[in-house]
Amino acid sequence: MSSNQLDKKSQAWSALFSEPMNELVQRYTASVFFDKRLAAADIEGSLAHAEMLAAQGIIAPEDYAGIQRGMAQIRAEIESGAFKWQLALEDVHLNIEARLTQLAGDAGKRLHTGRSRNDQVATDIRLWLRGEIDLICDLLRQLQGALLDVAEGHVEVILPGLTHLQVAQPVSFAHHLLAYVEMFVRDEQRMQDARRRVNQLPLGSAALAGTTYPLDRERVARTLGMEGVCHNSLDAVSDRDFAIEFTAAASLVMVHISRLSEELILWMNQNFGYIRIADRFTTGSSIMPQKKNPDVPELARGKTGRVTGHLMSLLMLMKAQPLAYNKDNQEDKEPLFDTADTLRDTLRIFVEMIGGQPHPQTGVREGGIAVNAQAMEAAAQKGYATATDLADYLVKKGLPFRDAHETVARAVRMAQEQGCDLAQLPLATLQGFHPGIGQDVYQVLSLRGSLSERHTVGGTAPAQVRSQIARHRRRLQAA
Repeated sequence: MSSNQLDKKSQAWSALFSEPMNELVQRYTASVFFDKRLAAADIEGSLAHAEMLAAQGIIAPEDYAGIQRGMAQIRAEIESGAFKWQLALEDVHLNIEARLTQLAGDAGKRLHTGRSRNDQVATDIRLWLRGEIDLICDLLRQLQGALLDVAEGHVEVILPGLTHLQVAQPVSFAHHLLAYVEMFVRDEQRMQDARRRVNQLPLGSAALAGTTYPLDRERVARTLGMEGVCHNSLDAVSDRDFAIEFTAAASLVMVHISRLSEELILWMNQNFGYIRIADRFTTGSSIMPQKKNPDVPELARGKTGRVTGHLMSLLMLMKAQPLAYNKDNQEDKEPLFDTADTLRDTLRIFVEMIGGQPHPQTGVREGGIAVNAQAMEAAAQKGYATATDLADYLVKKGLPFRDAHETVARAVRMAQEQGCDLAQLPLATLQGFHPGIGQDVYQVLSLRGSLSERHTVGGTAPAQVRSQIARHRRRLQAA
């Protein structure tokens, strides 16, 4: 038998065709060397399908038993690296089916009863992605915990809060970190919400129109731990909304990581000097021996573009497809896989870079970012960060806010001319701007006085920050 005949015979659909597939086309259309990561999901879905076929009397019990034995051996071969993947068999599904047929004979051929590769691949992707979402949600919780650990030790540390990258008002460094905790909470919620739509069963939709076999799709969904079945066969085999939704949620996580990265990069710069990142997360220069470069946050910032690019790819992939399945959808896997890999690796690194490693005995994390509280507070002394507090002080004395704003602006101008802070202006000078100003104004103009007064829910007062940390701890413990 010629090699062409072998190639032709190996195709699941080859009987209709008069010549084998062109070798270049075969390489161009094959997906096995990237979709083989779906093997565990493919085996899981196939076993659930086979169990249902047997329960429905569509295949014999001995066929089901043969499928079970064959799949157990295939799983062991894949895990050990002994499984021989064949390009001629196109994808993970046909490779596993061909090997199953070798092991189980006709029972392996009966497994595909009542299904198509169209609903099979849609099921496999959903099963695989469900597991990835679970891992990512766990890592998001770990990152929240790492940020909380750092925040808890730095509630009283004063950081210059910025708007337009200019000094605005003093905030607790812990309060600043809690802003990222809130972002990652929303990211986790988005992932969990997307998971509910991922966790629906397409299997049983067959190629596009359903099947004539008496399948029990709900049984398969229960076996696989899915929350329901897809209710339109056309949509079920061609839908990739769930992949787009996941990639959109992943893009938002990476955007938040990128914002945090930008701040870590700035804070580590010598002109700020707010933090130190552990050496194992930095690199040196090939020419400048004094350099420690924040490569991890820089690369995470760059990888954000990679993930959001995958989102654009998936959107463009779907935008002009008519119903139902089209070969275009083979192109959904590489961007989806790379998105999950990139996000998962980024989160793992950031958990350790921010919070350090757990101590083997105590479990307490050590070796995360080191905070220079003195540098932060010195920076907060610049830029008249308590000017708004003086305006609020005057409002409480009866001055309309707009007039208070104007009055404080004149005071700031005088302080600038004299090269001093507002708190360094003599009381008599301040009273020249408004006679109601008293000695108590200096408490208002202090950084800690400013901090402690902002005690509304969500504010930066230390008591409020501690309350928010406790709230997040309770939430994570309950998860």
